[in-house]
Amino acid sequence: MNKELFNLTQLPARTAKPRQNGLTMVMDKGLSLREVEDFLSNGGAHTDMVKLGFGTGFVTPHLTDKIKMYQSAGMAVYFGGTLFEAYIIRNQFDDYLRLLEKTGITHCEVSDGSIDMHHDEKCEYIRKLAKVSTVLSEVGSKDAEKIIPPYEWIEQMESEISAGVWKVIAEARESGTVGIFRGTGEVRSGLVAEIIRKIPLETILWEAPLKAQQVWFIKLYGANVNLGNIAPGEVIALETLRLGLRGDSFDFFLNKPETV
Repeated sequence: MNKELFNLTQLPARTAKPRQNGLTMVMDKGLSLREVEDFLSNGGAHTDMVKLGFGTGFVTPHLTDKIKMYQSAGMAVYFGGTLFEAYIIRNQFDDYLRLLEKTGITHCEVSDGSIDMHHDEKCEYIRKLAKVSTVLSEVGSKDAEKIIPPYEWIEQMESEISAGVWKVIAEARESGTVGIFRGTGEVRSGLVAEIIRKIPLETILWEAPLKAQQVWFIKLYGANVNLGNIAPGEVIALETLRLGLRGDSFDFFLNKPETV
């Protein structure tokens, strides 16, 4: 950031990289190597993790080169949970482990949003993967018609954290219209409130691809809330929201004790 150049006061204190909270996870849905270079030069300083969305890793040219570029920039890279599920539905878990090893991927996402999987089985996969990688798990269905009650969200999150998860992801898809959001993109605020009562905020990564959703979380939980499924071209804009330098969050941090 250009703090010395602008000398602007009353900004919220942002955590420094590498950080455990205040994370920004970007969704890469098929960037070229040149696009990755451009993204890193502009948004790299504000990005902590990159998810190679759904099954894009399978068809991405120069995949290992892309992974190395992100990792060299200090970012964790992982395949989308849909790819994990594609291996599981085909009974190829060992092949998935070999994939992580061959690509040098150190993080992974465990999800069950597209397949039916008993939760105990999901937790067992988490335990196995936690021995060789840093695990993120996703809770919530990709099916907009499937409404999971709050107590189930909480029970699943608690069990997955106990199984070895580093961050638990609250499902929203790249569209921001399922899981913790209604079909209109509106936050299911009651669900979020119930989750926060039981699950430590710093342990949750909220998928929030839409600006209104990002504003909602920052207003309630501050500049250092973990947000994911951010488009590469929206990272700078998100950082201005976190700092109160955009109209939508302009007065969130003025005259607050946590500002610097």
